[in-house]
Amino acid sequence: MKNNTLLLIITFLFSLNLSAQRKVAFNGLLTDGSGNPIKSARIYVRTSKDYALTNKKGQFGLTNVFPNDTLKILIKKKLYQVPVDGKKSMKIRLADEKNIQSQEDAELIDLGFGYIRRREHTGVSNIISGEELRKSGYHNVIEALQGRVPGLSVTGQGAQGKAMDVNIRGNRSFTASSTPVYVIDNVVVSSFDGLNLNDVDYVEVMKDASIYGSSGANGAIIVHTKTFNNENKSD
Repeated sequence: MKNNTLLLIITFLFSLNLSAQRKVAFNGLLTDGSGNPIKSARIYVRTSKDYALTNKKGQFGLTNVFPNDTLKILIKKKLYQVPVDGKKSMKIRLADEKNIQSQEDAELIDLGFGYIRRREHTGVSNIISGEELRKSGYHNVIEALQGRVPGLSVTGQGAQGKAMDVNIRGNRSFTASSTPVYVIDNVVVSSFDGLNLNDVDYVEVMKDASIYGSSGANGAIIVHTKTFNNENKSD
């Protein structure tokens, strides 16, 4: 009898664990104070390395959002926090830091996983820590990435990749440039010239960088610095 009771308890706890690990779609819509969609906002819960980006309609989707979680919304280096408060979806109206309205919407819930626009770690992006890059012995990001990202090729020489030919997605055209978009802390730059590798927290290499428009057709190399990430960490 005792053995049967113990078995039932173990089975119950195991089922709870499976339920907790089940990926549940959490869909949302982000607008400004006038109701206009906010696009390219980064939204995450536990770590900024695992996020969703709003599309041009302000839509976003996440998985594994729990009732007591808090959504972190990063827009141009400004971080906003919105408690989930048990909601299964969320329409967020963001006027300013002190005027944030959110409500649950049944239509968003019904859209399920099909509504999820983008998540990191979908097979089209690679994350390389700054620590790993520094072990390469190089002093610039482009050279340090060589051999660490599948499909990434670098030819030529130059300071901080300035005169290098960088290719992520292969030769798409004989005449068009194959150079990816370079980004440092959400700001598009022409090169990584002057960037100190010791300041790098991690680098994300995206083969699909359509969020940057037509210029992202060749992918993107996105640098996140230690200073930027520390400033935007929540307590």
